[in-house]
Amino acid sequence: MLRVSLILLLLLPAIPAAQARDRQTNPVPFAHTPCSVLDEGPCTPSYCGVFGPWPCFPEMDYPYGENLQVTVQSVPPKDQAAKYQKPDHDLDTIGDLFAAIRSCWTPPASDAAREGMQMTVRFSFKRDGGMIGSPRLTYATSGVSADTRNTYLNAINTSLQSCLPLKFTSSLGGALAGRPIAIRYVDNRDLGKTSDKQ
Repeated sequence: MLRVSLILLLLLPAIPAAQARDRQTNPVPFAHTPCSVLDEGPCTPSYCGVFGPWPCFPEMDYPYGENLQVTVQSVPPKDQAAKYQKPDHDLDTIGDLFAAIRSCWTPPASDAAREGMQMTVRFSFKRDGGMIGSPRLTYATSGVSADTRNTYLNAINTSLQSCLPLKFTSSLGGALAGRPIAIRYVDNRDLGKTSDKQ
């Protein structure tokens, strides 16, 4: 009994100090506080419990959120020209994937196009770089005719089909398989007209 009491007396001063240190977590995503395998508890903020006196901060493992999202412009900005060139190797990163998607885009002919038109499609890739199903339209600029929407949707489908299947490395293919991707197409060409063809 004396031994148990002595151990408790030695541990009591360490408990408030450990709790004070654990409460000083940084809630900013990706601001991982250094920790060591020699620490007495798990590293925060990736772990918290119902018995802790401090609030829990969720750990954000993936910087792209639920969707992978990329914007493709018909005329790339001069400072982003490199992002519109297809990589000359198997796609190994999200940046490589986005560059390959951007390089595939061929907008509709100017006589059938609408200046400022935006359209977003969503789909998923297979592990081998093919597409699961066909792209689903999730957004189109309001007030445009059905013909204009169909023209852009056909251009998107044709552009994607001309590039597929993409050549993924095994690691990127495994990470992307089945994960939804949203591609926003923006026709930022100066077409010399602002009204939609009716």
